[in-house]
Amino acid sequence: MSAVQFRYGLATLAALLLGACASTAPQPESMRDPAADFTAYSTWGFKPAPGGDGTDQPLLLVDQDIRRAIASQMQRRGYQQSDSPDLLISYQAASTEKVEGNPVRIGIGVGSWGSGVGGSIGVGSPAVRNYREGTLVISAVDVHRNAEVWQGRIASRIGEHGTEAAAIETAVQAAMRDFPSRN
Repeated sequence: MSAVQFRYGLATLAALLLGACASTAPQPESMRDPAADFTAYSTWGFKPAPGGDGTDQPLLLVDQDIRRAIASQMQRRGYQQSDSPDLLISYQAASTEKVEGNPVRIGIGVGSWGSGVGGSIGVGSPAVRNYREGTLVISAVDVHRNAEVWQGRIASRIGEHGTEAAAIETAVQAAMRDFPSRN
């Protein structure tokens, strides 16, 4: 094997190892009823969250932030909030404790300086850690058909600032990325 083939092989191996270790940002998912005509919808409202006795429960601070973020996204898309809406918007939010394991990590390095060639191998031990994953699902129901016409979902790790208004706004914006605009 020539020196050029050796270096090319190491470069390829390094690229594959880096690609395998790269993490990707959470991707939102959405579903849309193909029969729904979103040009016919112009108004929206929140679907009441019934309590155990059928009454609305008081809104928690997190709920208020989620509602503000949804209202902002709906307004940006050209919909008007109304007491007799075309669409009813609801959401569900949940968090789950997860366990993540990292396998043994191996790093390989090769270099040269002048006429000398050197190399090294590093091995990292496996690790296990706990984290919280949050999931947000937002749904739109056609009031006249009483049928869900759109649903968006995002799930990702919750950082230490996961329930702050800015983090909630970012999550709602991602979950509603594919919600049809009127403008």
